[in-house]
Amino acid sequence: MLIDRFRHQLAATAVLTSVAMLTACSGDDTAQGRAAPEPVVVIEAVTAQSVPNIVELPGRIEAVRTAEVRARVDGIVQRRLFEEGSDVREGDVLFKIDPRQKQARLAQAEAQLARMIATRDNAIQVVNRYAPLVARRAVSAQENDAATATLRQAEADVAQARAVVDNERLELAYTTVRAPLTGRVGKAAVTEGALVSAASATLLTRIDQLNPVYVTFTQSSSDMIDLRQRLESGAVSAPAMNLIEVRLILANGSKYGPVGHLDFADLAVDPSTGSQIIRARFDNAKLYLLPGQFVRGRISAGVSQMASAFHKGPSGSASRKPVSCWSARTA
Repeated sequence: MLIDRFRHQLAATAVLTSVAMLTACSGDDTAQGRAAPEPVVVIEAVTAQSVPNIVELPGRIEAVRTAEVRARVDGIVQRRLFEEGSDVREGDVLFKIDPRQKQARLAQAEAQLARMIATRDNAIQVVNRYAPLVARRAVSAQENDAATATLRQAEADVAQARAVVDNERLELAYTTVRAPLTGRVGKAAVTEGALVSAASATLLTRIDQLNPVYVTFTQSSSDMIDLRQRLESGAVSAPAMNLIEVRLILANGSKYGPVGHLDFADLAVDPSTGSQIIRARFDNAKLYLLPGQFVRGRISAGVSQMASAFHKGPSGSASRKPVSCWSARTA
């Protein structure tokens, strides 16, 4: 009796479950309470269109102009007249080197010049005195020729002495070290009291012009050949090199605001790396970019023609298609 009752209860439970499933799949609003939501199917078509050809390369910041300020005379550094890391203008005084030795040499050269001028003036008077005497045969032609030669030699000595004076004045001017260009001066390489030498060209400091700046990239030679072939075949179209835009990504992942443009592509290949150098120019008014800094550049190297892309269908809207409960469940 107990076994038969259990079998009847099991059979009844199976029947009720089947009825519930059929009711749920029937789509009857009164049984379900509301219609089952229809799945949304979005149809996308693959078409051909032009897309930007973006090349991302590592790069390094370089100053547009760099000057290593070096000693041009021998002497002791007396004073440093600039603040390290400050902006200087072309012609500003950076260092003063002890000028006393150069002043003495200049005075010596000027005295030598004065002596040569006196000798020349005397030779001029002799020649002028001989001129009427030669016509009256009071002075021989040989004596007149000797006087004329002496005058010419005296004039040459004067010219040489003037050159020595000019050189000594230039050497004296080198004791005042001036900025050769406008930019930001770096750390001083010498201090007051240091002995500097013209023969070894002692480094005093360095000046970098930081606005604008260059960014140099390296690209493999094979990639450059591939790009050139694609340009020639028409698969990629690109503007003139100075119109190609470059955007920078800084070391912390942020994007650098100003957009740069390519201005140079090296024609030589580095034999050790098999790469070529490409250079872009960027404005750097806020001095975010510093020499030696590593960045990544996204170069808009033209447009790739007939590239595959996904687009929506002609209607431009998603299409809805009813799907039966059974097919959806079996799928």
